[in-house]
Amino acid sequence: MINEKVDLAAVKQRQQQVWSDGDFAMIGGSLAIVGENLAETVNVVPGERVLDVACGSGTATIPAARRLAEAVGVDFVPALLERGRERAAAERLEIEFIEGDAEQLPFEDESFDLVLSEFGAMFAPDHQRTADELLRVCRPGGRIGMANWTPTGLTGQTFMTVASRMPPPPGVMPPPLWGTEDHLRTLFGDRVSELDAETRQFRFRHFSPESWFDFFRRYFGPIKAAMDNLPPEEGEALKADLIELMRSNNVAGDRAMMVDSDYLEVVAVKAG
Repeated sequence: MINEKVDLAAVKQRQQQVWSDGDFAMIGGSLAIVGENLAETVNVVPGERVLDVACGSGTATIPAARRLAEAVGVDFVPALLERGRERAAAERLEIEFIEGDAEQLPFEDESFDLVLSEFGAMFAPDHQRTADELLRVCRPGGRIGMANWTPTGLTGQTFMTVASRMPPPPGVMPPPLWGTEDHLRTLFGDRVSELDAETRQFRFRHFSPESWFDFFRRYFGPIKAAMDNLPPEEGEALKADLIELMRSNNVAGDRAMMVDSDYLEVVAVKAG
């Protein structure tokens, strides 16, 4: 499913740098409701052992811990893990945050009752290997819960807009494919006995499309990387495209910026 000629090690090294250069914790905090909703949908049970893959600053880890799960978060950006530890300490939650790769999780087979990922694992370049790892560490009969941006939603359009100016390496599949049920069924195959998927919406809020851009330009790694590396005229064109995308989807008129973005909420049960 991925071009074998792609240097995945180089892609991941670049991704790690991109996500480290921004501060996704500043954005992830605004997405807290997605993690709370996901925790309710998968019905976290007190005492369950739960893994949040590509956890960032604990977007799904903290909601699981609030529901009395034994929560573990794994991510390959040390700075985001530190922010997660800060958040957990502030709430006096016992959460273990571990540095690791979504494509090579540092855990034994079948060691978790529930595996979560909120806008995280979808960004690993090798989709099949990532899906294989999610399944490997989940016990038979356990659940996999995900929130993934869709290709056609606003965030998917944002990634396509960035890619139009700064294309990803050839052969690397777009992350928002994880936001389609067909792709998930292909990745998981008959290794899951159930797969339920529902399209939901998250509403981004900011003072204006321009202030949204300034915020994401500073904190969102992919946009920051594009703006830092594009020639000035290309960067200005990308800025204009992104601001117009937000403006054309704004439902708040001149008062502020409020735009809705579709994501796919997924719950799969690993076959016994």
